[in-house]
Amino acid sequence: MAWILLITLSMIWGSSFILIKKGLIHLTPGEVGSLRILSASVVLSPFAFPKLRKIKRSDWKYLVSVGFFGSFIPAFLFAIAQTRLQSSVVGVLNALTPIFTILTGMVFYSQRHHRKVFVGVGVGFVGTAILILTRVEGGFALNYYAFLIVLATIFYASNLNLIKQHLSGIHALDITSISLLIVGPLAAFYLFFMTDYPLKLQSGNGIYLSSFYIVILGVMGTAIALVIFNNLVQITNAVFTSSVTYIIPLIAVGWGLLDGEELVLMHYVGMTGIVTGVYIANQPRSKTRDKA
Repeated sequence: MAWILLITLSMIWGSSFILIKKGLIHLTPGEVGSLRILSASVVLSPFAFPKLRKIKRSDWKYLVSVGFFGSFIPAFLFAIAQTRLQSSVVGVLNALTPIFTILTGMVFYSQRHHRKVFVGVGVGFVGTAILILTRVEGGFALNYYAFLIVLATIFYASNLNLIKQHLSGIHALDITSISLLIVGPLAAFYLFFMTDYPLKLQSGNGIYLSSFYIVILGVMGTAIALVIFNNLVQITNAVFTSSVTYIIPLIAVGWGLLDGEELVLMHYVGMTGIVTGVYIANQPRSKTRDKA
């Protein structure tokens, strides 16, 4: 059962990037980001409302932060970046999250790590540089849109540390559902009043198919994936669950190749560097300790 859940979770999260790509065919990045957040918020709202009264006043500021930096802003950053980046490349860059989780923990929460962590971080960043600079046409050129993904992974990493340090007493499902409930109305307002999405719905022209892809992304990639993830953590351990980090890039690259994306040798070198760096950096976790 654990392996079935792990593979299912990897397939869902690894398919997120190709779904964004398909959504962008008829939707703008803003429409993709807001529709993704709105659909996830609606699906998880039944879990959020019963828990609202149980949340301490001191926890609300952290939940607001989780909503914006853990979901809302990254959804837009990923959509914007994929207007100029292949979905397979984005899927691999997303694997930087564990590395930035380590770094933000060191900077903001005084966490200490084994020296091998720095080797892993270095290898990961070299792989990132190669991936960002490599052109399909040959040679190297800086793609600034890749830094949007890097920024999103920093937000994800900061969000994970914030939850660990300040919201550890709240169930993960409650954190996610309530944080999405906070940003859901903002996403709805932006989608229906700040974009041409309502007019596009009247015209058709493939808008429904693109919307379907993004709704699936919001529902499967957030709501259902969270339930699977929580179940996986409960029946296994953190080491086994963290292996999803290494499978997601494989799924993302596979979908990209099936969709006709072109990758050259240096792309694979960069991807290997990132995944290897994440692996090395995560090895000495048992030796991690806080100053406190």
